[in-house]
Amino acid sequence: MRPDRAVLDRAIERGEQEGGSVEFKERLTKDLHLADGRLESLAAQLRHRVLSGDGEATYVVGVTDDGGIAGIEPDAFSESMDVLSLLAEEAGAHIDEVQTWGVDADGTADTDSDGSAGGLVGVATITEGTVMDDDEHIVVGTAGHVDHGKSTLVGSLVTGQADDGEGGTRGFLDVQPHEIERGLSADLSYGVYGFDEDGPVRMDNPHRKDDRARVVEEADRLVSFVDTVGHEPWLRTTIRGLVGQKLDYGLLTVAADDGPTKTTREHLGILLATELPTIVAITKADVVDDERIHEVEREVERLLRDVDRTPLRVDRHGVDAAIEEIDETVVPVVTTSAVTTRGLDDLDELFERLPKTGDGADRAQFRMYVDRTYKVTGVGAVASGTIQSGSVEAGDELLLGPMQDGSFREVEVRSIEMHYHRVDEARAGRIVGIALKGVRETEIERGMVLVPREADPDPVREFEAEVMVLNHPTRIGDGYEPVVHLETISEAGVFSPEGGQLLPGDTGRARVRFKFRPYLVEEGQRFVFREGRSKGVGTVRDVTGVE
Repeated sequence: MRPDRAVLDRAIERGEQEGGSVEFKERLTKDLHLADGRLESLAAQLRHRVLSGDGEATYVVGVTDDGGIAGIEPDAFSESMDVLSLLAEEAGAHIDEVQTWGVDADGTADTDSDGSAGGLVGVATITEGTVMDDDEHIVVGTAGHVDHGKSTLVGSLVTGQADDGEGGTRGFLDVQPHEIERGLSADLSYGVYGFDEDGPVRMDNPHRKDDRARVVEEADRLVSFVDTVGHEPWLRTTIRGLVGQKLDYGLLTVAADDGPTKTTREHLGILLATELPTIVAITKADVVDDERIHEVEREVERLLRDVDRTPLRVDRHGVDAAIEEIDETVVPVVTTSAVTTRGLDDLDELFERLPKTGDGADRAQFRMYVDRTYKVTGVGAVASGTIQSGSVEAGDELLLGPMQDGSFREVEVRSIEMHYHRVDEARAGRIVGIALKGVRETEIERGMVLVPREADPDPVREFEAEVMVLNHPTRIGDGYEPVVHLETISEAGVFSPEGGQLLPGDTGRARVRFKFRPYLVEEGQRFVFREGRSKGVGTVRDVTGVE
C-alpha cells in the first residue's frame, strides 16, 4: 500500500509548536543523540509531545527545523528510526507506524520515488504505552481440502462477523487479487485476533495494517493463524505452512456437504506426522440437514480412529474436557458454521484457554528459519518467519545463512515487526519480520536461518534419518529424489535407504543428501518428503558435516 502524501503535508502544515504533538528532525544518530545525557533529554521531549497529542505524537524525519524537505540517505533514515525507537522506549511509548516517501533531485517528496536521487523523508507515529508481552501467544495452522471453508472460518473468527454464504470473510485473509476473485488461496496468509479481560479483541477492518497492529497492542492473549492452501497443485505450500512454522495447534476443516476427502486424509497425515495437537472443525453446517451432519461426524470419527487417534466431540463432552484432553492422540471435533456462527463460541473459548505447547522454547538460543523476504523503503531487507526458539531484540548481532558455499553472513537487527506492529523484542512462536542491516534482500533465501553470532552453526549436506513411507507406487531405492520439507527448507534430496530399499508402509533408516546446497539441520527435527503422489515423513537422527 502506497503511503498517502497528505499525511506528510498535514504534519508539515501543523508544524512544530510549543505544546504541540509534532516534532521535526532532519536525522538522528546514535553517536550524537544517545550520548552525554541527550537520550534522557530527547526522551523527555518525546514524552511531552506524546502527552500533548493525547497519547500520540508525530515525528517527521528528513526535514529541516522549519519544515523544509531535506531528505536523508536510506541508511541514515534507518539509523534515525533505531534511535527514535530507543527514545520512545525510554519515554514509555513505542513506534506504531512509519511511512516513507522518496525525495526527488528537486527536493520534492514523491510517492513513486525510491529516494535514490534525494534521499528519504518519513513520518513516524509514536503511541503511548509499551508493546505487548510475549507470554500469551499461540500459533494455529489451518489445513483441509479446497473449498472446505478454512479461510472463511478464520475470517469469521478474527472479525466476529458472520459470513454472507458466499465466502465473504475469506477475503480478510487472501492476499492476492486473483485469489479473492477465484475463491482459492494460492499462498500462505495470516490472521490474528486476541483476548483481554472482557473477551475477544477482533479486527474491525482486516485490510488495514493499523487495525491488525491495534489487536496486537490491545490483546492480553494473542492467536495467530497460518492459513494454508487446500488445492492439490499447491500441496507444497501447505506442507511449508505446517512444517515450516512453529505451530502450537492444527485446525483441520471438513465441509459437512462434502465430508472427508483424499486431501483431508493427506493433510491430517501431515499434521499427525509433525505431532501437532489438532482440532477438527466440521464446517458449513448451515447447508445440510442434521442427518447429514451426524453422518459426517461419524465419518470424521472413523477417520481419526483409523490413524489411532481418539475423537472427542466438544458438543457432547464440553470445552473443559477438550482443553484437558487434547494432545497428540486426542482430537477435539467441533461442528461449525461461519454463516450462522454455530460452534464459533466454542472455538473462541478453546483458543482463549489452550496452553502454549512450546514450553521452554523461549529460554533456548534464538533461531528463526526464513520463510519470506521483502524490501521496505527506508528500512532495507526484511526476513520474515516464525521464531523457533529464544528471543531477539532490535540491535542484536546475528548470523544469516548458510550461503551457497556454506558460509554465514554477519547481520544486525534494525527493527522487528509483528502483524504490522513494531516491537523491540520477540520470543519463540512469534511470526515476525526482521529488518536486517548488512545484507541485500536479493541475498536472502527461504530455508536460511538466523542465529546469534556466538552460535557457531555447522551446516550440513547430508544426514541420517528414520523415515516412514506413507504412499509410493512401488519401492524406494538408492537415488530416489523427492522434495524434502524441513522447517522452511524445500530442497531436492537424494535418498539411500539402509538395506537398499523401502516399501510402502515401511519404517527404516536412510541417508538423505541435499542435492544442491547445505542447510542448517539438527537431530530431532521432523520433515516431510514428497514426489508426485509419493509421500513420507522422517526424523533427523544423525547429522554429518559438509563434504
